[in-house]
Amino acid sequence: MAKFGRSDDLVGAEFVEANLRGARFVECDLSGAVMRGVDLQGADLDAPWLSEPGGSLKVNGVEVAAYVDGELNRRFPGRAERRAKDPDGLRAAWATVEQAWADALKRVESMPEPTVDASVDGEWSFAQTLRHLVHASDLWIGRSVLGREDFHPLGLSYLAKDDTTPPFADVLAARESRVAMVRDLIAKVTPEELDTSRANPHEPTRAETTRSCLHVILEEEWEHYRFATRDLDTLAAGQVTTGS
Repeated sequence: MAKFGRSDDLVGAEFVEANLRGARFVECDLSGAVMRGVDLQGADLDAPWLSEPGGSLKVNGVEVAAYVDGELNRRFPGRAERRAKDPDGLRAAWATVEQAWADALKRVESMPEPTVDASVDGEWSFAQTLRHLVHASDLWIGRSVLGREDFHPLGLSYLAKDDTTPPFADVLAARESRVAMVRDLIAKVTPEELDTSRANPHEPTRAETTRSCLHVILEEEWEHYRFATRDLDTLAAGQVTTGS
């Protein structure tokens, strides 16, 4: 099976009558790709950035990005508030996120013990997803807003590979500490502080605000909640291909 990676330059490549049946594209940039006369029966597309302002995807000439975003808001009550502008709106948005994850944790507790460390199709496990959210909170709230550099050792950065399985109780403790950090910030934040300039944790020269940092975290929370519950559905149905 042919495999292409980061070092392969396929920008502007043209595939004519190529058989890509069953191909898997992971973390690939397909922005601006043009597909004509293609057979997409059964295709499964996951593109979180479609939900960003200005996101666009056309299928047979029909713009569907706004429809997809609206459908996700319907499926996940409270998601629509992830870009709240004022302190009260952000507090309500965060409370909804906390409740959604609390429900997911109750569900996991009712499933077989290995569920928290099970990977579906090579995706992060439930425990790894929580660890990534720990890291995201350390980046966007701890570093950018609070000026802290004490990253939790169990945090899992974007695209990181970690085959260890720390005790789930330790993962939960790490997660709760970062949830509390965000909760405490939002509880006290003022309208003026929301407009305070912050540095992007990945690109320090790029300006952010406290508000935009909180929007990133809310987006991360909802997207990873969607991924996690999707995989729990797969595990519960017994239709799973596990992998590291």
